[in-house]
Amino acid sequence: MKINKKNIIFNNRVSIEQIEEGTELCPKFNKEGLIPCITIEYETKEVLMFSFLNEEALRKSIETDKAHYYSRSRKNIWLKGEVSGMYHQIQDILIDDDQDSIIFTVKLNEPTKGGEKASCHVGYKSCFYRKVKVSNGKLELKYTEDKKSFDPQIVYEGIENPTKL
Repeated sequence: MKINKKNIIFNNRVSIEQIEEGTELCPKFNKEGLIPCITIEYETKEVLMFSFLNEEALRKSIETDKAHYYSRSRKNIWLKGEVSGMYHQIQDILIDDDQDSIIFTVKLNEPTKGGEKASCHVGYKSCFYRKVKVSNGKLELKYTEDKKSFDPQIVYEGIENPTKL
């Protein structure tokens, strides 16, 4: 899929037919300049994460076959795996019917400092490692993964946690 970044053109949206039935890529970014992206593991079809892309992150992802995301809290683009080695190697990019959301299907790499293939900076394979349950009239989160795939304190040693209050 490698192409020259200068050749990546997102077409202007001119008709519903073009958007829904055409062959031109004309993504619709929201008023903040972002488009939602769901990332799925290629082999297992497991949902790994939900994120946003801006135009530059989408271009870099297409250009390099490695997922780049936009962090709303840090206000910057980040290459998944740049620190941990757990790159999201893009296999397919899917866009929905009105071209306002994207799915990346990716292959995972193992972390550079030991552990199993994973995606979540907390150490679990998927960022969706808990589910919402009602138990005894109370809402609680139940874990869907038994163990972490890697130790985030080792993999991200010296790096500030990206989760913000």
